[in-house]
Amino acid sequence: MRRAVGLRAVGLALVAGAALFRGLPARGDPRRAPAVAYTDVTATSGIDFVHSHGGTGRKYYIETVPPGACWLDYDGDGWQDLYIVQSGPLPGTPRDAGSPHARLFRNRGDGTFADVTERAGVANAAGYGNGCTVGDYDNDGDEDLYVTNFGASVLYRNNGDGTFTDVAGTAGVRNGLYATSAAWADYDNDGRLDLFVANYVDFTMDDEKFCGNVKQNRRSYCHPDTYGGLPDALFHNEGNGRFKEVARASGIYDPNGKGLGVVWLDLDADGDVDLYVANDATPNDLYRNEGNGRFTDITLLSGACCSEDGKPQSGMGTDAGDADGDGWPDLFVTNLTNEVNELYHNLRGTGTFSIDTYPAGLGEISLLTSGWGTDLFDYDNDGDLDIVVSNGHPMDDIQLSSDNVTYAQRPFLFQNQGGGKFRDVGQETGAYFRAMEVGRGLATADYDNDGDLDIAFTPNNRRATLLRNDGGNSAGHWITLRLEGVKCNRDAIGARVVVTAGGRRQVEEVRSASSYLSQNDMRLHFGLGAAAKVDAIEIRWPEKPKRTETVGPIAADQFVTIREGGGVVARSAAGNPAPGR
Repeated sequence: MRRAVGLRAVGLALVAGAALFRGLPARGDPRRAPAVAYTDVTATSGIDFVHSHGGTGRKYYIETVPPGACWLDYDGDGWQDLYIVQSGPLPGTPRDAGSPHARLFRNRGDGTFADVTERAGVANAAGYGNGCTVGDYDNDGDEDLYVTNFGASVLYRNNGDGTFTDVAGTAGVRNGLYATSAAWADYDNDGRLDLFVANYVDFTMDDEKFCGNVKQNRRSYCHPDTYGGLPDALFHNEGNGRFKEVARASGIYDPNGKGLGVVWLDLDADGDVDLYVANDATPNDLYRNEGNGRFTDITLLSGACCSEDGKPQSGMGTDAGDADGDGWPDLFVTNLTNEVNELYHNLRGTGTFSIDTYPAGLGEISLLTSGWGTDLFDYDNDGDLDIVVSNGHPMDDIQLSSDNVTYAQRPFLFQNQGGGKFRDVGQETGAYFRAMEVGRGLATADYDNDGDLDIAFTPNNRRATLLRNDGGNSAGHWITLRLEGVKCNRDAIGARVVVTAGGRRQVEEVRSASSYLSQNDMRLHFGLGAAAKVDAIEIRWPEKPKRTETVGPIAADQFVTIREGGGVVARSAAGNPAPGR
């Protein structure tokens, strides 16, 4: 199906002018990678998680998808904790106390983590888990956790004492379909977080398909085209601990979609969040928020649904961020082998995008890889967004049908060279980026509160990996912001923040989940380069009527909490607990 060919030309015609506006660096003037290394600290960190897809050789389709991970400060002590989703055993397989389950690792603040899953009550022991998202849906000051499953999903309400209670049934958010990614946002700016859940394909365990070589009786994992798609779900927070499913009534409806990745973003800077869904083998969806509780499907007009020739791709993960520094959030989508990971450049909030993949240096390198988790983040603190991608093919026997594609693949770390031009520097930054992995989810956070961003990778059917950023905090100054809503939602999800430092403006938004099945540290991290102070921080809070607040100047290299209407209420230096909840 080709939905994006028609008016995409409108966006493409503006590419040349947009490139001139962005002021791309001169040819022959590439920046050298800074002295930043990513060190694998998994073995000493206490994070001993090994994912199990539960496979028995029957090649059930659900085995290929998970897992994801979420960073959160569940106990409000100022240190980011890590939740990793578990999958196997397969549905219908007996489970016991020794069966693998999801894990919550509490950050001790000394570089190590303790497994607190049993005490916290978040094992998701009955579910075949895929992903997760974090948000304070009841505005009580602590972070709640939603876990997506194949089948009924789980909402863990944080009790504020280190424990959680599953309230998905009474809240009305079990979903019951093949859920993958999910993300919190206050789409109607009523002060309460709503929940979007991406549903994938109409697969059931008792409708097993044989895919592979029949003559050899060799099973392979099926292609997503084997199964029909599913509509996604949007749960509106009614404010009484309950939610109402309103997706179709609000204009969010794609019955053929096969959702895997999701990100909320304010694509047109009008003060309400829009929704982007990465679909597998069907066109991606882009819904513009009209500000009245309804959305308009602008997929056809946006140019952000498909490849450059208008064909749907195998959308896996996605993220939004200002890749070229022009103040508008762009979209990045990871895709399957023989496609490319696409960078859609936002044409200044018009609702249209140009495809900048090859001009940005992101095309050819991704042709033979299958991308999944991703994040636009500033790993070297130079003031522009870099890109990390986890790679790995979904078929564990791909080598039988391909001479140049492997099952395990090395991840990418693309350094922004300025103006939205990228170069893969991963192999220069650490052994993990030179190793072959069956990548799926990833999530970034400053888990050691030292002023640079670390990465958790969650491969399929393998051990999770924690990479510590060594050197990012000396490569450039930084500031990390935690926003606290009063009238708006407590997490201030949807807030738009403009930081001005050293004559440069950076724009970011507070988000919950993105990447693939995962969620990053919700605190906003800004690399400042040589700027030793921030001149101004302008915050547009996500509420009605719109409210803007400005604070500053403020010194760099610290963690700062800003409360709506109250300015800076707490701060701490690197190496200390960040101001907690």
